[in-house]
Amino acid sequence: MESKETIAVWFSCGAASAAAAYLTIQKYKDTHDILIFNTPVKEEDSDNIRFKKDVEKWLGIPIIDAINSDLPSDSAEDIWIKRKYMAGVSGAPCTMLLKKEARYQMEIKYKIDWHVLGFTLEEKNRHDRFVRYERDNVLPILIDAGMTKADCFGFITAHGIELPRVYKILDNANCIGCVKANGVDYWQKIRKHYPEVFKARAELSRLIKCRLVKYKGKRLFLDELPIDAVGRKSRRAECSIFCNNKMVNNTPLRNVTA
Repeated sequence: MESKETIAVWFSCGAASAAAAYLTIQKYKDTHDILIFNTPVKEEDSDNIRFKKDVEKWLGIPIIDAINSDLPSDSAEDIWIKRKYMAGVSGAPCTMLLKKEARYQMEIKYKIDWHVLGFTLEEKNRHDRFVRYERDNVLPILIDAGMTKADCFGFITAHGIELPRVYKILDNANCIGCVKANGVDYWQKIRKHYPEVFKARAELSRLIKCRLVKYKGKRLFLDELPIDAVGRKSRRAECSIFCNNKMVNNTPLRNVTA
């Protein structure tokens, strides 16, 4: 028998990548082998684990943990301390080591022909950059389906899955206190809702001499950010027409194609 090509879906514990995984399975389950990977990070909200288990049950395919074999702790903080670097013009080392390097190792271990990521319709430019600079064998599942991030929120909710609780506060399900974020509104939310995280980031960034927040055109240490400082509001999870749709054969009553 001729072997099937393999599609790797990179699930980030977010709504978009969960929707992308579902659509990929629906379209390619009979013609391709489909693997779903997650690159866990210790600094993510603990409810992400619950969401991952719910999505795994929904999809009917096990989600494989993609872990950098050199960093079994999966801790971004461990990397910042060891590297004495959190974020800057060259990006964040945690992204490279916990996300990209873990993906590279999975590409060596498994024969992967195609990749699927959670790029939504409004993120087509991000998709194009990824294809240009990272991998050109990417299937734009959500973009081809015309699905926005809001559509993905509604799509997951319509299938009876509770979104990660972090979406009630932030616009993504990434690490809490992401060092790549420099917005005032983001860090004020971390200060309010995750004070222990804010304190830890403030102390470590002082030690490493990394100014993480940008306020009035200047880079500041987190503990220099005025408690009453106001910045541009960051986006929060919003719903879409999927939320009120009924389901037929476990599919929402909307013509979604991938």
